[in-house]
Amino acid sequence: MISGKTTLIAHLGYPTASFKAPMIYNPWFEQQAIDAVVVPMGIKAEDYAAAFASLFRLTNIRGALVTMPHKITTMDLVDELTPAARIAGACNAVLKREDGRLVGDQFDGAGFVRGVLRKGRALEGARVLVSGCGGVGSAIAASLAAAGVAQLSLFDANAASAKALAGRLTTHYPKLGVATGSCDPAGYDVVVNATPLGMKEGDALPFDVDRIAPTTFVGEVVMKSEYTPLLRAARDKGCAVQIGTDMLFEMIPAYLEFFGFGTATPEELRAVAKIAY
Repeated sequence: MISGKTTLIAHLGYPTASFKAPMIYNPWFEQQAIDAVVVPMGIKAEDYAAAFASLFRLTNIRGALVTMPHKITTMDLVDELTPAARIAGACNAVLKREDGRLVGDQFDGAGFVRGVLRKGRALEGARVLVSGCGGVGSAIAASLAAAGVAQLSLFDANAASAKALAGRLTTHYPKLGVATGSCDPAGYDVVVNATPLGMKEGDALPFDVDRIAPTTFVGEVVMKSEYTPLLRAARDKGCAVQIGTDMLFEMIPAYLEFFGFGTATPEELRAVAKIAY
């Protein structure tokens, strides 16, 4: 029940139809008797900077979850950035401190990597391909580097984005092998779709599935459906896969701590979540 004392967490992005976070956070808040609510707010890119500034003038807002297409833009709209956000070059969480200053952080990559590791897949020394070097792809790449992968190949339709991410990675991880320019998935231990491909009916697959080996682990960030066309095709080949919402369940405990709402395990969150597709 929303009251006059309810604390707001904005969920910022566009479009909002595929948002799943409110269906996880809000049942958890209700079960824990926490007077807070996550509210999806659709803001187009051209309106974002002005809307962001106005939104954080609200006195009962604690912070925001930030998703596509605003993760990179948000970097320039906050007062402070954590090291994780700086390395990723993107921000997916904003906390409003008591003094009004805004702190930007990044949890996408940690959520993705924790999900892979909890499925028993080793990342130390692995060869990984990430397609999509925007906000979420950059965060995942940064966390994969921190997890000790040996080779990280980056692809983006905008070649400059991939090269910029490669530069940030080599600055922080000089021993990491980094390559750009190809999305051929052959020969990799892990491949990750960090593009929006799969959000719309008729989207092309982000990889040539015929070139993916059955031993490859295939990860997805798209949450339009539980099993996207990519994951269905990979699963049919015998690949182990990670669905988009797994990343959410793994990162939400970190978000809860960031916003000052305690913590939870992914299992506890799954038990109360009311996700619909």
